[in-house]
Amino acid sequence: MKDQKKLWSRRRFLGSAAFGMAGMVVIPAVATSCKGKTKAAAAEGGDEITLGFIGLGQQAMFLLSGFLQVSGVKVVAGCDVYGIKRKRFEKRVSDYYTKAGTEFKVDTYEKYQDLLARPDIDAVVIAVPDHNHAMIAIAACRAGKDVYLEKPMTFTIYEGQQLKKVVRENNRVLAVGSQQRSDPGFQHAVNLVLTGALGKITKVNAYVGAPPKPYDLPEEPLPADLNWDLWLGPLPGNIHFNNQLDPPISLDPEKNEEFWGAWRWYKEMGGGFTTDWGAHMFDIAQWGLGMDKSGPVEISPIGDGSEFISWKYSNGVVMTSEPFDDKLTKGVKFWGENGWIEVSRGYFNASDPKFNPPASASAAEEGPYETRIPHQVNFIECIRSRQDPVASVDIGHSSCTVCNLGNIAVDLKRTIKWDPATETFVDDTDGEAAKRLHYTYRSPWKLI
Repeated sequence: MKDQKKLWSRRRFLGSAAFGMAGMVVIPAVATSCKGKTKAAAAEGGDEITLGFIGLGQQAMFLLSGFLQVSGVKVVAGCDVYGIKRKRFEKRVSDYYTKAGTEFKVDTYEKYQDLLARPDIDAVVIAVPDHNHAMIAIAACRAGKDVYLEKPMTFTIYEGQQLKKVVRENNRVLAVGSQQRSDPGFQHAVNLVLTGALGKITKVNAYVGAPPKPYDLPEEPLPADLNWDLWLGPLPGNIHFNNQLDPPISLDPEKNEEFWGAWRWYKEMGGGFTTDWGAHMFDIAQWGLGMDKSGPVEISPIGDGSEFISWKYSNGVVMTSEPFDDKLTKGVKFWGENGWIEVSRGYFNASDPKFNPPASASAAEEGPYETRIPHQVNFIECIRSRQDPVASVDIGHSSCTVCNLGNIAVDLKRTIKWDPATETFVDDTDGEAAKRLHYTYRSPWKLI
């Protein structure tokens, strides 16, 4: 095996737990284009774009650090069901604009509907737990806002289908937070595959980790300033609180989240690693296989003839969730007739040095992953140009569907067949697979 080639530092995606204003870094100036539009052309709109943030946890703070520094953008409002996180957001924004000598007014809200009712807000950044993604994004589109939506795009396949419709019906720009689409290393890898440099692709390893497990955390007392009913939203009301679901913080002294919200690991609230990291790595695999806006035709779960979930495509290529190295690196390996390549965040390896990326395919050394990749800049460009971003609603939906199909197969403990053109199950004689396209929302919550 050839020596591994590092493209940039192997800093963890989480970054420092003490990440604050001192941790802000500059977004790269060069951004990918919006369907052929250059950055200069996209910026000709001129007017300042005002942003509101819905969900003010750890991921939102990383995104805030980037969006605050994008030219022509003003952050004016934030919303969260946890009071102390609203206060942190207000302080972060206030400190930034005060230091910059910029006039500002920032407001915070407990209910997302109040933020969406503001006519002066052009776009929203949604970074809430997955089960609230679709409902809030649909409401935002109907309120005339463009949307930057964290991955995975939706909690269920049906939610994704409905969100796609609403985005197009309301002529909105929706960008999914699949930052790897804007990463030069991943772009180089996919370009090699799509241009045939590896020859015919025979198989793909896309390792992300385990599917979700049943919720098993003990019940803990609710913080006084956390509205648990609003946090649950459409989920069943019998899910009890544990602080791992919405990690605690403090402001004096300042102490930020020490871990990611654990809701993502439990099937009642999230999709496990299958959706959390699958929305990144399966997304790259789909892109490389030319299956954007399409998908697999057969999905086999762990235990159905394999240790790993597998997705078979109509051209015969099989993608598995099998790791490609002993380190269990979360990444993608494309196997072709002419060789193979491995790609992950900050890492590239190939069967032949000729496949290695150029030195220019590198990212800045400092800061969390979000602020080193020009994904947010691309969203702002596309608000101005009214073009689809690099991770559009259609791409976000097809990649999220792949993740959810894997979990459905695991849940059913059998192979399932899927028609990506009609987005329906094939030979689902007992209807059990179709039942898992969605779930019944708790009253009075509604999707559409």
